[in-house]
Amino acid sequence: MQKLLIIFAAAALVSCGNSPTLNGKDSTGTNETHADEHGHGEETVELTEAQARTVGLQTAAIENRSLSGAIKVNGMLDVPPQQMLSVSTPFGGILRNTQLLEGYWVKKGQVIAEMEHPDYIQLQQDYLEAKAQFGFLEQELERQQELSKENVTARKTLQKTEAEHRALKVRIEGLRQKLLLMNIHVATLEKGTIVRAIPVLAPISGYVTKVNANIGKFVSANESMFEIVDTEHLHAELTVFEKDIPRLKIGRKVRFVLSNETKERTATVHLIGREIDSDRTIRVHCHLDKEDKEMMPGTYLKAWVETGAMEVPSLPDEAIVMEGGKYYVFLAQEEPHHFKRLEISTGVSGNGYTEVRLPEETPAGAKFAVKGAGDLMAAMMNAGEAGHAH
Repeated sequence: MQKLLIIFAAAALVSCGNSPTLNGKDSTGTNETHADEHGHGEETVELTEAQARTVGLQTAAIENRSLSGAIKVNGMLDVPPQQMLSVSTPFGGILRNTQLLEGYWVKKGQVIAEMEHPDYIQLQQDYLEAKAQFGFLEQELERQQELSKENVTARKTLQKTEAEHRALKVRIEGLRQKLLLMNIHVATLEKGTIVRAIPVLAPISGYVTKVNANIGKFVSANESMFEIVDTEHLHAELTVFEKDIPRLKIGRKVRFVLSNETKERTATVHLIGREIDSDRTIRVHCHLDKEDKEMMPGTYLKAWVETGAMEVPSLPDEAIVMEGGKYYVFLAQEEPHHFKRLEISTGVSGNGYTEVRLPEETPAGAKFAVKGAGDLMAAMMNAGEAGHAH
């Protein structure tokens, strides 16, 4: 008698090892998950007739429906290259004065710094001397031309004077252009006023984002001293995954929220990139519907790109179950109330339906659990926990 009790107890432990539960209650007999010879689950589950009635189990095939939705993407605020400028001078010098700090707003043409160097004075001196010499050469040229008409002077002398006149004229124009690059007023200089410091002007209106030089520092030619960004022309640069590219169109509306705000803003798709990056994404350039110079470039954002209505294969939302960060549906098998779990990817949603993308091997005309899918998932998970417990 004692040996029979031990055998019955062992048999009970073996039988409960594969008994799944439904909604926390023990199921009897027929609902089960199957495992292959290696012990891996085949992703199948079966309910009894009574259990199917209890959960209101229903199946249906996938249907094409007209759904409109939005693609959720990430991005950042950016500015066009022509709106982000580095300020430098074409001539090296010592920074003698500036009031700029990061965050200051400056206006185009505003004096933002002053530079000094002996070369600046020498250049102005060279220009004035060349101008004085040019006046003399013009008079000499006129005299040689008159003498040439009367055959008093040799033709060679006239040609030499003309060449010297042309060369000096070119030199004066070259010096003049250099002075303009240094923001020196040539008209004032020609009156005899030589300045020792040259102004540095803001090339655009915007915010100062970087200050790379301090007073007293020698700044080399073309070395960046300041960086200025015009935030009035910010745009949203979105990162969109390759699979969503076909759903993008120029002119689509975009809703976005900055990482440091809760206010929703809008933009419009302006350009769609033509090169897929190594992470299988493309860049989408969007123009803001309302400019705001208080926004800062580099701010991260979350966005929703409207996709418009289109015909897509879809199932009711309740047919799709999420588990472990993945989406699943339950494919009906030939046996009654026998289902196989399939991992899928989803697309747009609307009006209680969601676009589904099935594995390629899914048979045509297949039916799926559209009511009771959550209970099927619970039965499968409970069966797995029971299997690990014994």
